[in-house]
Amino acid sequence: MSLTLNDPSALQKETNSGAVIEDFRKREYHKLDEQNHVYLDFTGASLNSSTQLEAHHSFLQNNILGNPHSVNPTSQLATKYINETRDYVLNYFNAVEDYYCVFTQNASGALKIVGECYPFNANSAFVLTFDNHNSVNGIRVFAKNKGSDVAYCPVFIEDLRLDTASMDRLLTHYKDKKNKLLAFPAQSNVSGVKHPLSLIQKAKDLGWDVLLDAAAFVPTNNLNLQEVKPDFVSVSFYKIFGYPTGVGCLLINKKALPKLQKPWFAGGTVSLVSILADSYILADTHERFEDGTLDFQNIPAVKTGLQQVEKIGMHHIQRNILELTQYLLDELAALKHSNGVALVHILGPKNNINRGGTVLLNFFDNSEKPLPFADVEEKANSANISFRTGCFCNPGIDEINNCLSTGELVQYFSTHETGDYNDMIKHLGKMRGAIRISLGIASIKKDADAFIKFAKSFLQ
Repeated sequence: MSLTLNDPSALQKETNSGAVIEDFRKREYHKLDEQNHVYLDFTGASLNSSTQLEAHHSFLQNNILGNPHSVNPTSQLATKYINETRDYVLNYFNAVEDYYCVFTQNASGALKIVGECYPFNANSAFVLTFDNHNSVNGIRVFAKNKGSDVAYCPVFIEDLRLDTASMDRLLTHYKDKKNKLLAFPAQSNVSGVKHPLSLIQKAKDLGWDVLLDAAAFVPTNNLNLQEVKPDFVSVSFYKIFGYPTGVGCLLINKKALPKLQKPWFAGGTVSLVSILADSYILADTHERFEDGTLDFQNIPAVKTGLQQVEKIGMHHIQRNILELTQYLLDELAALKHSNGVALVHILGPKNNINRGGTVLLNFFDNSEKPLPFADVEEKANSANISFRTGCFCNPGIDEINNCLSTGELVQYFSTHETGDYNDMIKHLGKMRGAIRISLGIASIKKDADAFIKFAKSFLQ
């Protein structure tokens, strides 16, 4: 269960998680302090610890690994470590009995498998939320190309939370469709909003298959797949612990596996192929979706990373994020120019209830004119502060925050074959983008204080 500020007694019973994380930071992330760097882009990518690198370097030094698509000694050893890691991932998410783990290059690769293999047709429906990463939004192209209905559920502009009444209407509207897929993020990669996981069972009870994008959620939350049982879950491991990059996974509920119809085959995904007979037989279970040779030298590092998270304790990570996020929200909200105008506008939740450690904001001058986020980022770069600006591959949230209309956007895209956000800002005369600061496994109060000090430099 996630701790919230509505549960102060639970907070008091916990160990001082901030102190645990600070000690861990000194031992494992000393390069941040040695280089005087403030890292506030954990939703973009987490950071690896020193122990992870040392352990994996030792592993590579002491093992001879070969391409796993064989039975020679080096291939068998690589296969052994891949399978051990696969089992560890399933155990980590409490998914051993009910799920397959398909290793992918990243969360986007996992999502693409669902998009290209789900049986979209004229008798199917694809529903997703305004709050989705573009790697989820892109699935609509597969759906539309096969004649499927596609619909979006809005979020409220006030706090960027899901419009549950609209979602209920959408889930019942397509009751006569045969193949129905709902996709949503467990946690927004932009606003930090945690969308209700209870939606999974509600949708399944109405005949929907559910795709859960967990990439922004699992770095600071436990995902127990015995408690919630989506059909498909996308994960990116570097978002959790930094190294290795280039490894993610798709967790597939075993009951949902037959629904995915792979439209092609590649090396490693088949048990038999014939040229003369023009036939092939796909491999069983997860193997049919692991195209080509897996990253057999880096996949074992996933187990090391998960062990590191378990050693720290997710409850310490989560509690530390909770307290730091509330501190940032309070301190930033208190910043006023000399004439009383607010320096910072928070986009999304203003409190810590059902939200993660991602804060979306913009800076304003004393006449309430927004400061271009590119100018703010340039100043942050000079101060050795890393955060992210732009639209974060989530256009739905950005369009809502900046009050863009369907007509404006359709008119722009119908008259432009090329373009970018700067061109759109100029053409529409409206702001696009924002500033995102995100906390993670190695964040401490010192980082939050550095950003607050940075923000104060814009006061007039």
